[in-house]
Amino acid sequence: MYRRTSLIGILGTYLMLISLILPRPAYAMHIMEGFLPLGWAGFWFLAVIPFWVAGLLAVKAKVQGNPSLKLLLGLAGAFAFVLSALKLPSVTGSCSHPTGVGLGAILFGPLVMSLLGAIVLLFQALLLAHGGLTTLGANTFSMAVVGPLVSYGTYKLLQKVKAPLWLATFLAAALGDLLTYVTTAFQLALAFPAQQGGISASFIKFMGIFALTQIPLTVIEGLLTVVVFNFLVAYSRQELKDLAVLS
Repeated sequence: MYRRTSLIGILGTYLMLISLILPRPAYAMHIMEGFLPLGWAGFWFLAVIPFWVAGLLAVKAKVQGNPSLKLLLGLAGAFAFVLSALKLPSVTGSCSHPTGVGLGAILFGPLVMSLLGAIVLLFQALLLAHGGLTTLGANTFSMAVVGPLVSYGTYKLLQKVKAPLWLATFLAAALGDLLTYVTTAFQLALAFPAQQGGISASFIKFMGIFALTQIPLTVIEGLLTVVVFNFLVAYSRQELKDLAVLS
């Protein structure tokens, strides 16, 4: 038990150190600080408050029921922090990156990740100039609400039909990442509709920009999530059974 706990702790610490050591560009595909009109920034902030409250209650319930899950919770947060901090230059002058929320959604469900993802986004805004405080609500909705919901739903559906574990994990992480950026494109289209074609034309434009770099990253995120998940299956099988991740 001690060896297993130590390995998970070391992995989480290693992931956090990577995110702080690697060089990073100044812009990212989270919506940047001050980019959204004030009305839309406020709208998305209000939209995610219920998820934050529900997430706090969900975290409290899981930790009180099984305190040993704290380490797994920290690992899920570190994984999301690192992957969403690994920004790659885009042909648009912006950057693309994985989201990392699929693993936590599989382990703890979407409500827990709505809070954990928001904390990740807050620290990135404060420490890495990635995203922003005024756009925290919008970025939380796309990455920490929609992404985890898609990942969790995909995993549970594939688990129900007896799909291979690696395939369920891969598709859950990949689709959660992809739908995060579909949501981001929709948010930007709502805020900045095209003069000709309106919201739909703007949405197609933003999706075209994101797709060039984001689609390959969904595959990469899926593969990385499978690697970490297999590690947890090997060293934390009982905890995964307690969380109903494994049958």
